[in-house]
Amino acid sequence: MSEQMASPDISGLPDIDLDIGSKQARANQRVVVAMSGGVDSSVAAALVKRAGYDVVGVTLQLYDHGEAIRRKGACCAGQDIHDARSVAASLDIPHYVLDYESRFREQVMDEFVDSYLAGHTPIPCIRCNETVKFRDLLSMAQDLGAEAMVTGHYIASQRGPHGWEMHRPVDLARDQSYFLFSTTQEQLDFLRFPLAGLTKDEIRDYAELLGLVVANKPDSQDICFVPNGDYAGVIKRLRPDCSLPGDILHMDGTLLGQHQGVLHYTVGQRRGLGVATGDPLYVVSIDADARQVIVGPKEALARQKIFLSEVNWLGLDADTQERDVRVRIRSTSEPAPARIKLTGEGAAEILLASAEEGVSPGQACVFYETDSPRVLGGGWIASTALD
Repeated sequence: MSEQMASPDISGLPDIDLDIGSKQARANQRVVVAMSGGVDSSVAAALVKRAGYDVVGVTLQLYDHGEAIRRKGACCAGQDIHDARSVAASLDIPHYVLDYESRFREQVMDEFVDSYLAGHTPIPCIRCNETVKFRDLLSMAQDLGAEAMVTGHYIASQRGPHGWEMHRPVDLARDQSYFLFSTTQEQLDFLRFPLAGLTKDEIRDYAELLGLVVANKPDSQDICFVPNGDYAGVIKRLRPDCSLPGDILHMDGTLLGQHQGVLHYTVGQRRGLGVATGDPLYVVSIDADARQVIVGPKEALARQKIFLSEVNWLGLDADTQERDVRVRIRSTSEPAPARIKLTGEGAAEILLASAEEGVSPGQACVFYETDSPRVLGGGWIASTALD
């Protein structure tokens, strides 16, 4: 007769306090955990369950078509739903799958396509967070009687003197504040992020210790509805009449060639332009209405002034006309010094301390305090200027 396997020692797992009431009342405090099927949200659910809360797992079916089901690294696909269900069963928590495909198509995919065809460079993951996840799912969590909703995002929230604040996490290499800038104050008061103080290596170690089936699952890499990074293919499928030809112009007005649709180009692009002049050329701007792609030398990409729309401000002094901040204009960059001027009605102007190359309309600009990791919000880049 074989020996019974000893239970793993999980005494080293962190104790999560979601700050929604007393520790003694946790068994009666319902918490909805958004479970994507990945290791991060799975460990978040496990830690919240271990802390004694009444946990309900919810997974969104957003995109479950054909190739996305079989492709590794695509979130919210068929395998991810299966993994989330398996983790929930191992944690002995109820689990529900919500069909949000139509909402996702209307609020995220269609907006992505329209933005691309307008000559912008959209970020659908931000739109997904601000609509389907942090608006629709959060409302569902409240309908279920939850006192908080937990996600596996790498972001921190903490009580400040005037309410909940958003901060960057311990693992800055995984910082997702760029993708969460549009989280409103009301949403931030309800959301909790238990992974804020952990690194990715620690999370995988905990998943292994807990015996979760997703412990070694690869991180999602691509946009879930864009197989193999083929943006143009997705856009053509959703808008079959989108490939209208036009001119490729040098910024001095010289006609260099023709293109087969502005959807094939983004600001800052160098490769695949379809023209050759001997000197390196980059996409400087795109005039979607005129179907023109304007190219020029690298130095022509420099921009120092940025005009923003749909600004979400999480600071207290929204009436302050100008202040120094740090900003990120792409998810892979570190915050850089800048000055912000809130101009009213969701608009703002950013003056960068140093010019940046490849600042593209449709991307996000996220604000941080100058001397702390606090996130002050952000906005969508509408246009740019040299100075």
